[in-house]
Amino acid sequence: MNDNNLNNKLMLSKEDMLQYGYRIIEHIVDHFENQNDKKPVTSASRQEMDALLAEDIPHTPTPANDVLDFVMDHVIPHGNIVSHPKSFSFVPGPSNYVSAMADTLATGFNIFSGGWAASPAAAELEIQTMNWLLEIFGFPKKNGGGIFTSGGSMANLTGLVTARRIKCGDDFSKAVIYLSDQAHSSNIKAIKVIGFKKEQIRIIPTDIEFKLSINKLKNAIAKDRLEGLHPFCMIASAGTTNTGTVDPLDELATICKNEDLWFHIDGAFGGAAILAKDGKKFLKGIEKADSLTVDPHKWFFQPYEMGCLLVKNHSWLSGTFSEKPEYLRDIEGNESEINFYDHGIQLTRRFRALKFYMSLKTFGLDAFKNAVQYNIELAEKTEAILRKSAKWEVISPATLGVINYRYHPINHTLSEEQLDKINQNISKKITASGDALLVTTILQGQVVLRMCLINPRTTLQHIQDTLDQCEAYGAEEMETIQEK
Repeated sequence: MNDNNLNNKLMLSKEDMLQYGYRIIEHIVDHFENQNDKKPVTSASRQEMDALLAEDIPHTPTPANDVLDFVMDHVIPHGNIVSHPKSFSFVPGPSNYVSAMADTLATGFNIFSGGWAASPAAAELEIQTMNWLLEIFGFPKKNGGGIFTSGGSMANLTGLVTARRIKCGDDFSKAVIYLSDQAHSSNIKAIKVIGFKKEQIRIIPTDIEFKLSINKLKNAIAKDRLEGLHPFCMIASAGTTNTGTVDPLDELATICKNEDLWFHIDGAFGGAAILAKDGKKFLKGIEKADSLTVDPHKWFFQPYEMGCLLVKNHSWLSGTFSEKPEYLRDIEGNESEINFYDHGIQLTRRFRALKFYMSLKTFGLDAFKNAVQYNIELAEKTEAILRKSAKWEVISPATLGVINYRYHPINHTLSEEQLDKINQNISKKITASGDALLVTTILQGQVVLRMCLINPRTTLQHIQDTLDQCEAYGAEEMETIQEK
């Protein structure tokens, strides 16, 4: 394995490559088979990681198996298992083995998925899988299009750059953009990145159900027009990260049409709920968006990184991002042969479509539908358990797999400050135990515990065990308060 000639060519022998690859596959299979038996949470300080991993540049070779052993012993164990059934926080990444292997193929063959000439099959698979998504979300397949991105942040950025060009041209000095106080932070980041000032952003308050207030939006648009400004874009949420809430998409679509606003929907998390039998009810109007962000690496069960932007007219993307440098003039192809580097920011792109294609072909769309439906029902069953308990208070009901609640035992008079501290400490204790990833958020000024249940391998027993553990921590906090 340390043959000098091979080493200088950055190669291993065939036998060594096979043995090395088998070992890696064995590690991955073991992960998928046994992850439920591990603790999902890990933690370490910068000092601890420096002591473990910091080293000088390695000028001389180390046997490949020794490097692999070191990584498996000291790197992989120091990452949260986001596909674990007790990984409840943020938006988990359940993933699946077929897609993981598809990523291995795409990386192993180092497929360049930027332009048609470099890999016609990669471009064609992106077109075909994009067409599947257009059909799922009710977008027109004839003119519609899209692009796979690294995630929802880049998809939102791509959509907003497109909206700015279509609605504002070169001058966006008076342009105004609208979004709710529950919109994902990536939207604000994207707005700032593309050059808008703070005074051009309108954060519209939400109602008691955390949905964007239609009346307040109308008032804001009218006020901006009276002041000579240019309202140009509305960002709606189809499944907020905090509560899973879906903004009133149908009504917002009508406002955007009447006011000539670009209608962008951020469905990075919740858009996949359209696969569930009741999903279209929650997402009524999603097909009316000019652009839509969805994240296959969330509730479509793909590994990181895979986001997606869908648009009503694919020419909007090429008209926004296409450049014609001299060094690409020989590989342009005809109009039907799409160069995806013309549809987004990246020129060099990995072959993301392969994992979506292979997993959908392997398991079938019905399996994905059943998994999403299962998650929605699991959250509803969790809500029922919480409502029957004398220890818990539901703050935001189960919505698209997300539920928010807090420890608030009846027959005890506690201040809001005490309740906040109790629930914060419950989160700290269970996370410190490593048994579950369960962190807090803030809703209506209250510290609450939040579960995002989009892992089809999570069972009601996993949830009950976690609630029992949290109740025990809550009782400890109550004793501390009573002692004082």
